[in-house]
Amino acid sequence: MHRIPGFTAIIFFLAFLLLIDFYVFSGVRTLTTGYTARTRKIIHWSYWIVSGSLYLWFFLLYFLVTFDKLIPRPAMAFIVTWVLFFIPKLVFVFFLLGEDVYRLLRSIVVYFRNLFLPGDKIAIYESRRKFVSTIGLAVAAIPFLGILHGMTIGKFNYRLRREKLFFPDLPEAFDGFTITQISDIHVGSFDPVSDRAEIVRAVQMANDERSDLFVFTGDLVNNVAFEMNGWMNEFSKLRAPYGQISILGNHDYADYVHWDSDVAKEANMQELYSKHAQLGFKLLRNENVYIEKDGQKLFILGVENWGAGGFTKKGDLDKALENVPADAFKILLSHDPSHFDKIVWKHPTHVHLTLSGHTHGAQFGVEIPWLKWSPIQYKYPHWAGLYSTNGKYLYVNRGFGFLAMPARVGIWPEITVFTLRKG
Repeated sequence: MHRIPGFTAIIFFLAFLLLIDFYVFSGVRTLTTGYTARTRKIIHWSYWIVSGSLYLWFFLLYFLVTFDKLIPRPAMAFIVTWVLFFIPKLVFVFFLLGEDVYRLLRSIVVYFRNLFLPGDKIAIYESRRKFVSTIGLAVAAIPFLGILHGMTIGKFNYRLRREKLFFPDLPEAFDGFTITQISDIHVGSFDPVSDRAEIVRAVQMANDERSDLFVFTGDLVNNVAFEMNGWMNEFSKLRAPYGQISILGNHDYADYVHWDSDVAKEANMQELYSKHAQLGFKLLRNENVYIEKDGQKLFILGVENWGAGGFTKKGDLDKALENVPADAFKILLSHDPSHFDKIVWKHPTHVHLTLSGHTHGAQFGVEIPWLKWSPIQYKYPHWAGLYSTNGKYLYVNRGFGFLAMPARVGIWPEITVFTLRKG
């Protein structure tokens, strides 16, 4: 379960934010030097009105999330608004701090120069230069515009990614077999009115690939099964000739919600299982199915969530492998890539390909030909794309939806199509 920070921790955190705000405001005052008194007053008051509103909103939503243990859409809107303003402030602070360190060192040098060397004295104090604040503001505008894009366009900037994978022991009948994967729908994050057209478009993108098999690798909902109400029609359109197979993710277990009883929580789980069935998904819970083509078989293994660092560990690879021939071709669906890192890659049974999700690529980062970075990589060494370890493949899907922050900056939502080839 997510741990809600204590009130004392929140106070210290807000004190830190307030310190940042006062420091940024010193740069704003420098930037407005030379403006009329009226203009300066308008800019200064506007800064504190916006910042003060965010502090007030923070307190209101802290108590809301504390008592409900949910992250409703208003809270998500606050999170992305806070990030929208706070990240540029940090960039601005970087420039201000750099100049202040320079001014401090210069003052020390000038002080000792005046003390020991004869001649005209040099003024020790040097005021902050306006052009440094101007440059800082210009650079800070880059993440501001990037996050603004992520809030409006980026979160639905679906990218179709294709991977062609070669296996020497792939059964001949499955040479050219295609699989479409999506992961981390997080349907509770979508607005049923404004977001519907984008979801319909994305589902059509997935179907247009006409893959042989469709797989979903967990986190259908944010917290509870009823979030799917109103969205069944859209996602039930996901279809493939050899079927649709799904697994659960950490959010699907409703562990981040307060329940009055274990009975109520179990009823929610039963409803979620029913939703998978109504969507036409074959939900695998530490079990396997096989696909037969021209007398040859390909096994799909599906485990419940297994995550490092306090996440649910219900996944059981050994159980999912029961009655699967050792030399069979196997594809594993496992929501959290840390399962591959801790268990799968060193398991004595060879699992050819593991498909995961979970990380979302932090919904924030950079992916260009010469640079791939996201803060999530410091927690998950395998966080987005294709990896190979010990002769076993892992693919980490960047996610279909979004959570907590209703935005995607540089890490776009993903639909993945795999082509299996013998060779």
